[in-house]
Amino acid sequence: MTSAPDPATDVYEGRDGWLFLIHGNNRVLEQYGRPGVSRATLWRWRRMIETRVRRCARLGATYFHALAPEKLTVYPEWAEGLGFDPARAPALRLARWLTASPGARAWIDLAGAFRAQTGGPPLYLRTDTHWTFEGCALAYRTILSRMGVPPRDDLKARRDQSALSFSGDLGRKFTPHRLEAAEGTGIASQARRIHANSLLLDMEAIGRSGDAHLGTHAVFRNDDPEADPRRLVIFGDSYAQHTAHSPVATLTALFADRFREVHFLWSTGIDWHYLEQVRPDFVLCEMAERFIIDLPPQGIRIERLAELARERKIMGADLPSPARLPPDAPASAPATAGAAPR
Repeated sequence: MTSAPDPATDVYEGRDGWLFLIHGNNRVLEQYGRPGVSRATLWRWRRMIETRVRRCARLGATYFHALAPEKLTVYPEWAEGLGFDPARAPALRLARWLTASPGARAWIDLAGAFRAQTGGPPLYLRTDTHWTFEGCALAYRTILSRMGVPPRDDLKARRDQSALSFSGDLGRKFTPHRLEAAEGTGIASQARRIHANSLLLDMEAIGRSGDAHLGTHAVFRNDDPEADPRRLVIFGDSYAQHTAHSPVATLTALFADRFREVHFLWSTGIDWHYLEQVRPDFVLCEMAERFIIDLPPQGIRIERLAELARERKIMGADLPSPARLPPDAPASAPATAGAAPR
């Protein structure tokens, strides 16, 4: 049974209790309409991606850009009764704008990869905006394929699949919370965190590591002989981030299991000063598809973002509840650091 669309709410209940984010900070459903994401915004993204490709090349790095597709893009048929055009998905439109652009070689088509696998196990959690382990593993394999790096083929054997009762970031908007049966996403790995910035350490010290979002910075080292010896820097959001919130799978954990060294910076703006210091082999920008409506600021410094977030979360009030998962807020917007989906 499905519910009728209610413009006053952020969440739409589709087939078999599948929940979809439709409003929120980024006006998700509007992005699938007309005009949707403006042509000017798509053009600016094209130019920005082209610039990132060139600047990374000058540093000896290869740049890649991936949008974590929305549930609406991947499973439009499960949102039955909701009037929108999945062909207008922002990821599909940006891909078309990159045609014949130097930025095209950086583009990773996660939307296409996910759409091709909708007949298999669910790629998203029913009550959450984020991926299951299967969805995250698919993104991991797709990104590695574009990098020319073979994936580890033993992830399933090393995974903890403990059964869990879970209510995601969308399920918790209901009273009572909507629950689902889920599985853990942790894997046994030799990857270890070797650095965490003060924002992350302070949030961990007060028991709020899950609330460390924008400005978080962590580095992982993996001395497994099977690890690829190269260095990867990820600028990302809650689909990558510094840790997995079981059963929400995140990319950084999988990449840290694959590469000798992985740096994660929670921002979709690029800290060029940091890249000049680290000199990575690969740079990946991962961001939620819905964030395309908001271009990240230029000239960001990760520690300045961390200071802003720390002032808001630790020195000030308005700290999110302990159970809350990463926000539906553009990773480029310091003013919304710590905001929950709304």
